[in-house]
Amino acid sequence: MWFRALLVLVAGLAAAQAVAMDEDMAELARMVRESCAAETGVDVALVEQINGGADLMPDGKLACYIKCTMETAGMMSDGEVDVEAVLALLPPELSAHNAPALRACGTVRGADDCDTAWKTQLCWQAANKADYFLI
Repeated sequence: MWFRALLVLVAGLAAAQAVAMDEDMAELARMVRESCAAETGVDVALVEQINGGADLMPDGKLACYIKCTMETAGMMSDGEVDVEAVLALLPPELSAHNAPALRACGTVRGADDCDTAWKTQLCWQAANKADYFLI
């Protein structure tokens, strides 16, 4: 259950206002955010800017932060994004709405796993910016 909740948060497809977070989900999101921020050294202000509507920006630490959150949620392994797993774990209304775009994006290859995670999320954001969100 907690992996499902975490995946919904990390997928980058559930806007905060669209998915009500209970206390457990919020705590998991906080833990993942803190852990991945510490691991990568990302400026959390960048994540907040994106959540405020800014486009993803090319930043190496941000890319590795995104990779960390995706791997922690089981969305990415060995540089491969598991789009079907993402879709299976999203709430039905988000899955149905975003499935064509997520499948079309697939795994967008980059120079390394961080770049792959960032490029894939860039595709997701471009496909539906209104639903896009990072933890």
